[in-house]
Amino acid sequence: MKVTPLENWIVERTQITKRSQKALKDYQLEQLINTLKYAKTNSKFYEKHLNSVDISTIKSFEEYERIPFTSEHDIRRDNYDFVAVPHREIERIVTLNTSGTTGDEKRIFFTHEDLEDTIDFFHYGMNCLVDERDKVLVLLPGPSYGSIGDLLKKALEQSNIECIVEGVLSDVEKTLTCIEENNITCIIGIPMQVLYLSRIKPEIFYKHIKKVLLSTDYVPDTLVKKLSNEGVCKVFNHYGMTEMGYGGGVECECLKGYHLRENHLYFEIIDPITQKHVLDGEYGEVVFTTFARQAMPLIRYKTGDMARFSTKPCACGTFLRTMDKVIGRIDNKISLNQHEIHLRQLDELILQFNDVVDYRAEFNEKDALHVKLTLRENFNSKSVVKEIQNNIVSDLDIEVKVEWKWDDYSSSITNSMIKRKIHYSNKGR
Repeated sequence: MKVTPLENWIVERTQITKRSQKALKDYQLEQLINTLKYAKTNSKFYEKHLNSVDISTIKSFEEYERIPFTSEHDIRRDNYDFVAVPHREIERIVTLNTSGTTGDEKRIFFTHEDLEDTIDFFHYGMNCLVDERDKVLVLLPGPSYGSIGDLLKKALEQSNIECIVEGVLSDVEKTLTCIEENNITCIIGIPMQVLYLSRIKPEIFYKHIKKVLLSTDYVPDTLVKKLSNEGVCKVFNHYGMTEMGYGGGVECECLKGYHLRENHLYFEIIDPITQKHVLDGEYGEVVFTTFARQAMPLIRYKTGDMARFSTKPCACGTFLRTMDKVIGRIDNKISLNQHEIHLRQLDELILQFNDVVDYRAEFNEKDALHVKLTLRENFNSKSVVKEIQNNIVSDLDIEVKVEWKWDDYSSSITNSMIKRKIHYSNKGR
């Protein structure tokens, strides 16, 4: 098992003299202080946000942990006040919308240098899973300038790896034809969309697809198991969000969690209640700070994602930390009959059935859980639905209403970059 390619990249970019966490931590502390100075001087938001902070007194991580957090609500409220460069230097603006309403928009800004840093990370990160023998299909936004697809294509070109950027899955037949005609061996895409493809045309995966990189949303364990086809396909997980500069971390060949982009980002995991650091091995909310981000530095940004740092070194032999796979959003849960139900629990119970190509969970005003399944057309559909309902009732000890429809081969695709969640069917809630 080879050491993650991110190790050499991080050592070269940071110019640390020893391959150790201590050396890397020393580098990171220096970068944190530089980020604080840069943001306070150049960003209207951070000028106010850090007004009471005397940066000259910060000499340790413990002192850094007293810095106030930044949240997505701050970005929504004060989008342009975050910008730390003249507007003529902005080369890419990404607008994120979480619910379809204008008030929820977040805008993330990038300079040319910011985008180049992401290409650099993608170049080495993709070497964790592909080489010149592979042909990659990207089912993520693209190919417009500065999109994920555009940056991935540029990164893969540096390794002489052929890459086709098709964009978010919308035309199943077109995608399947592309895979066959171009002998695609690796797909990069949204978890539920890639699962959809594999269940509509499983023979395509057995014949062509040897590697998959899942990104943009949390990945259920059962989804990884199903896509792997009993080891025929290697399923890698990537952790990132637009606010991170798209990329945050990627699994190595061991497939046991992400190695992080630690030369560009500093990660923390905090207790969502106490706001204090948790111990390695304990789950909490992921928080990050950017290094050398020109357009829009972010300091102690709360992601809303739940994860933990591993207590064991990775079997690949790297000195880099490993973050175990994100298990979902903090708020992606409901309380029903004194039970706390998380989306990940429903995923494990529902997605294990090969006939399920998608589903939607709703919680209504009567405090009832309603699951709407989309199934492949199958004479056995009614028995599958019954088994799913029985599993939910048995495992979660709740009552649930389950309904279903047959897939019409394209309209049911979750054609969106918005993260999956449990929906409230009563709009007033």
